[in-house]
Formats: sequence, structure tokens, C-alpha cells
Amino acid sequence: MMKLYSTKNPKYIVDFETALFQSLPPDNGLYMPCAFPVLSRQEWQELITCSFPEIAFRMAHAFLHEEVESQHLRKIVEEAFCFPIPLVQLDEQRFVLELFHGPSLAFKDIGARFMSRLMAYFLEKRQREIHILVATSGDTGGAVALGFHRVPGIKVTILFPSGKVSALQEKQLTTLNENIHTLEIEGSFDDCQHLVKQAFLDQELNQRFILASANSINIARLIPQSFYYVYAWAQLRRQGIEEPPIFSVPSGNFGNLTAGIFAQRMGMPVQAFVASTNVNDEVPCYLRTGHFQPRPSIPTLSNAMDVGNPSNFQRLSALFGHDVQQMRRWVYGYAFDDRQTLAEIRRVAETEQYVLCPHTAVASLGLRAYFHEHPSTSPGIFLATAHPGKFATVYPEDIRSLPYWPAIPDAVSQIVQQPSRAIRMKNDFAIFKSYLLQST
Repeated sequence: MMKLYSTKNPKYIVDFETALFQSLPPDNGLYMPCAFPVLSRQEWQELITCSFPEIAFRMAHAFLHEEVESQHLRKIVEEAFCFPIPLVQLDEQRFVLELFHGPSLAFKDIGARFMSRLMAYFLEKRQREIHILVATSGDTGGAVALGFHRVPGIKVTILFPSGKVSALQEKQLTTLNENIHTLEIEGSFDDCQHLVKQAFLDQELNQRFILASANSINIARLIPQSFYYVYAWAQLRRQGIEEPPIFSVPSGNFGNLTAGIFAQRMGMPVQAFVASTNVNDEVPCYLRTGHFQPRPSIPTLSNAMDVGNPSNFQRLSALFGHDVQQMRRWVYGYAFDDRQTLAEIRRVAETEQYVLCPHTAVASLGLRAYFHEHPSTSPGIFLATAHPGKFATVYPEDIRSLPYWPAIPDAVSQIVQQPSRAIRMKNDFAIFKSYLLQST
């Protein structure tokens, strides 16, 4: 049976179902697997020819075979991952993994859709209902709203920072109804995240509701994100490329990078991970100085990465025994400003006829910086975490008018015509708590 411990108290251990629905341990740590299942050499060889849903099933089964019956787990995976995840080659050495082909056009569909169906499975077995609270800096909220919409037994409240998400992101957050409710908070993403964490630790709220999170603080969001790293590696192997890849990950709350290291701990060959950030560069600073210093987030064009105190740093640090020297052996950090981000978008558009979203551009910059400092013949994969069309106002007109500008799918573009349903709220926990207590 899968067991998990709190990053703040390794002696506090729970089963997977508890971690799934509790989200945060009582000590405000984060849940981590006590051990990672390691796949055999034969299993890794078999994965090379597998589809993404099959890879996802095999990896999920390695974690959860005692918690979820195989036939139900396969159904969860097949329903959750019904869209492509192509690996696109840009040049001889650089590849981009497109993670934005799900309903919300962001990589977070992968974690949210898997998690929603996993929750529904346990809720049906236990005849329970829960209330999910989630803070978003942009893409998480849309993925959660679409992933959990109309899922029986689940009510969702999403908090987002006023004026700090793109127009399309806001529509994805605020146009659904029924079991999805959205609060526009007068503050930053860090303020939204703090309100959610306060709610999880509030005794009265926990007596009234079964609270859970769909942020990357929930371990069930991270496990499925490890699957696409393996799928990317497998796609390289199918092309005859045997050298372990370098993964460059656009990073804000650091769940995505942490999930990549989960895959490595299961045995995936990798040369290095690149933590690519915007000017909210707490982790690159930590890698450089050995000191982790959270600070207020700074708004940027890559808004989903505007995080001043990344929650998953607790997990990232735990994976390396809280030893910066150990982390430096595998993780390299680089930070870039908006000017560099826009320049990279233009450079790739002109040289490769390929349009990057602002977050993906940061990852591309990070990979280039790594290769500059560490010349290598290994393949480099940077993660494309969102569709460029979600951030159309960021791009100059000459890029938006390019013949290879990627069109927004009709099903998504229709959302823009829908009325928003968000409730504006001050950054005040007493007000937030009162809203939750009155919303039953």
C-alpha cells in the first residue's frame, strides 16, 4: 500500500486516500511518497513502444495497485488522457513537448483530469462529498474548473488574483456554473494561496466540510505529471536517440519540476533538469547561494509562474535530503526577464517558424543557457505548458499575423462569449471564511 509522510514530520505517515482528500498534513507540510516504485529494465524497454495512456496506466499502477483496481485505474487513465502530447523537434538537439492540447490548453489538464476522476472513484466507494479549494495564478484554475465540472460529489471554489491573469484564462475560470465557484481576490497569487492554506488549517471549516485541494500541493496532481516525462523519453528512444535528455521546465510553484524528479526516481534516464523561471527566481537564487528566501511575487508576462513562495520547494528540497549540494548535481537554475522572454518568442518564430507561449519561452531560454554553460550532445526537451493563444495580447501584431500562428480551438474560443460569474473579494481570511460557511 502506498504510504506518504509530511515534509515537516517524516514520522507522520498516512495512506494515499487520506493524502488525496486531506491535501495538507496538519503540520502544514506537504505529503511525499515514503518510497518510489522502481521499474525494471524490462519494463522500461517495454514503455518505449507504449502510447501515453498505456505509459500512464503502468506508472499509476506501480504507485496505486493496492488502492485502485486495475480495470478502474485503466478507465480513469483513458478518460483523463484523451488528447495528444506530441514531441516536436525544432533543430538537431532541441525538442519541445507540447502539453497544451487538453480542454483548457494548459499542461495542468493532465494532473487535474486524473485527480478529479481518482477523487470521484473514492467518493463513490465511500458515499462522501467534498469541497475543493484551489488558488491559481492562471492555468491551474481553468484546468481544475474544466476537469472537475459536473463531477458528482465535488464542489469547487477557485481563487485568482484580480487583474493578474490573461483574459482567456479569466474566462476559463469564471464562466462555468453548477459545482464551480470563482472568487476574484484583491491581491497576488501568494495571497490567494495563503487564504487556501489558512482554510485547510481552520478547525471550524474542517468540522463543517471535507476540504481538499487541486493545487500542486496535492500529491495526486504531481503523480500524473511524472507520466509525460517518461512519454517524452520514450518518443526520443523510438527515434533511436539513446542519450539521456535534459529537461527544461518553466517553473513557478515547482510542482512540474518535482514531478520530473519523481519519474527519475522511478528509473527514467535523465542527464539534468533545468529550473527555468521568470524574475521570481527564488529557486535559482537558492541553487546559487544555498539560501531559500521567499519574497512577494512580481507580475510578469509569464503570469502562471509569478510565485514568490513556491509551495513545492518543500518537496523539491526533501527529494535531495535538504542538501543544496545534492540538488545542484541534478538541477540547474536560470531566470529571465520579460524583455528576454519576448526576444526569445521572436527569435524562435523567425528561425523555427514556431510560436512559444511566454512560459514556454522561459523554458527555451533555460535550455539554451544550460547548453551554453554545459556543452553536450544530449537531446534537450523544454516543456510547452500553454497554448500561445491564451496570451495573445502579449505578442506584437507582426507575430500574431504570422501564417503559422496557432489558432485557438473553436470549443475554447466560444468561452470568451460567455458571461463571467466571479465574486470579487478582499484579501481577508475572515471574509473568505464567512463566504465558505454561508455557501453550504
